[in-house]
Amino acid sequence: MKSVSLAYGKSGLNIMVPDRAVIIEPKSLDRLADEKAAVQKALRQPTGRPPLKDMVKPSDTVAIVISDMTRPTPNHKLVPWLLEELTHVPKENFVVINGLGSHRANTQEELIQMLGQEVVDTVQVINHNAFEPEELVLAGKNSYGSDVYLNKTYINCTFKIVTGFIEPHFFAGFSGGPKGISPGIAGISTIQDFHNAQMIGHKNSTWGLIEGNIVQDAATQNCLMAKPDFMLNVTLNGKKEITGVFAGELIAAHRAGCAFVKDHAMYPVDQPFDIVITTNSGYPLDQNLYQTVKGMSAAAQIVKQGGAILSCSECSDGVPDHGNYAKILKMRNTPHELLDMINNPEFRIFDQWQVQAQAMIQSKADCYLYSSLDGQTVKDAMFIPVTSPCDAITELLEKKPGASIAVLPLGPLTIPYVK
Repeated sequence: MKSVSLAYGKSGLNIMVPDRAVIIEPKSLDRLADEKAAVQKALRQPTGRPPLKDMVKPSDTVAIVISDMTRPTPNHKLVPWLLEELTHVPKENFVVINGLGSHRANTQEELIQMLGQEVVDTVQVINHNAFEPEELVLAGKNSYGSDVYLNKTYINCTFKIVTGFIEPHFFAGFSGGPKGISPGIAGISTIQDFHNAQMIGHKNSTWGLIEGNIVQDAATQNCLMAKPDFMLNVTLNGKKEITGVFAGELIAAHRAGCAFVKDHAMYPVDQPFDIVITTNSGYPLDQNLYQTVKGMSAAAQIVKQGGAILSCSECSDGVPDHGNYAKILKMRNTPHELLDMINNPEFRIFDQWQVQAQAMIQSKADCYLYSSLDGQTVKDAMFIPVTSPCDAITELLEKKPGASIAVLPLGPLTIPYVK
């Protein structure tokens, strides 16, 4: 047996697995020697754009869109560095918009944790509200027939910046780029269209794919209706340190970042495994059960039909207790019944996309969960609760001696695929 360290919460988790277990991690990338200098260089020598400072006038009102607490984007670094680069613009001309999508609003304490005390004290910071029509503007209609509503404050600013980080994404191929705007600061009806059953169920709506991915295409179309004037995205290693900086024109800079991520985060295997152990990359990505589906989806790419997935995800923020995720899970008794319900065109409730993705995984493999949640909550979500990961592994091996095993210590930061 050998010990493997899993990303779990803030402290990590050690488990024992057979020596034959295949450990699947992204290529080891060190943090940039000087993160701030690298970001400054990208802002001054961006892709397809003049230097940022030359683009922004002192009279501009500047929106900086960030990702919320469920993402490890180093907002506490990127936003102050952006403000330093734009010191010729008065602080009162800036607004930082927390791109929540349909997630809950972040508290004042969380905003301080995300951005730092000085930014929160000196710059206007707002939580996007996808559910408040008065805070939205109709920006247009995309080719999928969706009315695109975006944040009014963002629309009204004369200079628009979107930040974020790029990783493989289980619907859109890759995160970052256009997704910072849609769904980040989109209205709930737009978000529902963006995540409808046909979008999520499309064969090209999957990890690591850009071309032909209709979810990425919809995000891009929606974003371009009020295109950011400048994008600043980063890539991160398992320690949440910056490994690459991609800045400038939205599409070109984002594609460059996606290519960089694909090179070190996609991992080919020869054949699927009987058992796949995964995480949700630790804190902050494993704060709740809703987000935990992503790590399970990564594991599902290489688990055998009828195999087993063991996810270790702390879920310190619960299910969570907002939105419709838990409510939808209780509407039917099995994953197959949930899929039939969601695939009915007349069914339309926000958060259905996460339940759809989860049910697709559960229809393929038995899904075990080690977390801080109580057993009944786990059972209500149609997962098998686990009190000890090592005991669960032992029991699975007793059921199938010699079973093949893969481990994803960093969860969806590595996306495996069968050749």
